[in-house]
Amino acid sequence: MHVPDGFFNAAVSVSAGVVAAAGVAVCLRGARRELDDRTAPMAGLVAAFIFAVQMLNFPVAAGTSGHLLGGALAAILVGPYTGVLCMAVVLLVQGLFFADGGLTALGVNITLMGLVTVLVGWGLFRAITRVAPGRGGVTAAAFVASLVSVPASALVFTVLFWVGGTAPIDLGTVAAAMGGVHVLIGIGEGLITALTVGAVLAVRPDLVYGARGLARPLELRGADGTTVITQEPERPAPAKGGTPFVLGALGVTLVLAGLVSSYASADPDGLESVADDKGFLGQAGEHLFGTWALADYGEVGGIPVGIAGIIGVGITLLVAGVVAYAARGRDRTRV
Repeated sequence: MHVPDGFFNAAVSVSAGVVAAAGVAVCLRGARRELDDRTAPMAGLVAAFIFAVQMLNFPVAAGTSGHLLGGALAAILVGPYTGVLCMAVVLLVQGLFFADGGLTALGVNITLMGLVTVLVGWGLFRAITRVAPGRGGVTAAAFVASLVSVPASALVFTVLFWVGGTAPIDLGTVAAAMGGVHVLIGIGEGLITALTVGAVLAVRPDLVYGARGLARPLELRGADGTTVITQEPERPAPAKGGTPFVLGALGVTLVLAGLVSSYASADPDGLESVADDKGFLGQAGEHLFGTWALADYGEVGGIPVGIAGIIGVGITLLVAGVVAYAARGRDRTRV
């Protein structure tokens, strides 16, 4: 759901840019409570993974595709503040190097795909895990939270376009269209998020930020033979050597970007499909970097999409890693 240049007037573009900048500034400070020397590399990996998976458009309806947004996934894995930073890095790299998302719309995209998805996804995730603790609850909450975050972001886009879009729309009609198609996309997002969170929980539960401090049911038998159900804090597995996990996660990310991306759906995504159907797709402007070799993931420069994807993973990993290390808490104890 990358918004191109030309969809919004200057007032909304600038306002969204201010909101996005303020949000990122707050998250840079908040990330100090989530990051340390051990977890900072996880932030880089999460950003790179989201970049790779966003290349994998999947069909959701006749002639329409969708892709992961990733805000809820990032928040669950590395925390909400760091999650916003990961999303901002991904969107910045896509906009500057791959002409994916307009430059004047960067603030809109960070607001919609970063702030909204993280706020909605993390808030719903925490609410669910309070009543459904344990690993099963975390996985189920990840599915529901990420599913809901996608249509929520789409509906916020619709309201913003109604307020300051460059073409008139019927709010109810476009909201129904955007919400409907993005519910379908959200189902795909929920499955990807649940599978990813479940996989990390299975091998390195200590690295899932959203699973920290949760409780699990514990059965105790009293002296009179009765069974008492109490709650015991979920104890993360002892930290293991990080190298195998990092190499494995990076390998999966590179395979997704370098190989699987070649099989992604070529159909327009949900926003593009609705914009075409409702008559405002023509408002999209030309991207300033639309003639660069990596634009449209190599299509403009004749670079194979897999090679472009691997380059993008490398850039995202580097930038997100630098941001995470700069934002980490310096006085935290290494565990």
